[in-house]
Amino acid sequence: MRKLILITLFIVTPLVTFGQSIFDKFEDSDDVTTVVVTKKMFDLFSRISSDDPDTKDAMEMIKSLTGLKIFTTESKSVAADMKATVDRYLKSSSLDELMRVKDEDVNVKFYIKEGRDADHVKELLMFVTGIKDVEANGKKIETVLLTLTGDIDLNRISSLMEQMDLPSELGNVNKRKN
Repeated sequence: MRKLILITLFIVTPLVTFGQSIFDKFEDSDDVTTVVVTKKMFDLFSRISSDDPDTKDAMEMIKSLTGLKIFTTESKSVAADMKATVDRYLKSSSLDELMRVKDEDVNVKFYIKEGRDADHVKELLMFVTGIKDVEANGKKIETVLLTLTGDIDLNRISSLMEQMDLPSELGNVNKRKN
């Protein structure tokens, strides 16, 4: 009987944890500010109607997203745990480095998981460390971890970045090498 229970637990455990992310452990930490946007929220956003073609394009892109998670912390120990967790995740997943930016102490790294073709990705991960003198809601930010999942069209992201007047380096994400 004991073996049967252990076998059942062994089989059921992956099913229970299937929808969870390796980063979810940061959600309950008092030292982490968390933003989580679910597929249902993206579905609500995508229902906004507009005659503006740029807004329609943005809504189409939003409709294809399944999740957004942003974790920020000012704690050095939590930042170290985030880095270790990101490193473990990168080793166990099929994410490729897309871009790195270093400016003084700030390091920004972008990673992607390939999608259905060269213009689509399943996941975009951004990890930022070494931030100084930035505050949000009265808390200093040291580290930011962002993960965006769905059927992400790099051409649409590039177009939206141009419309929002973001740095040109970010607008060239669709020109990555395969």
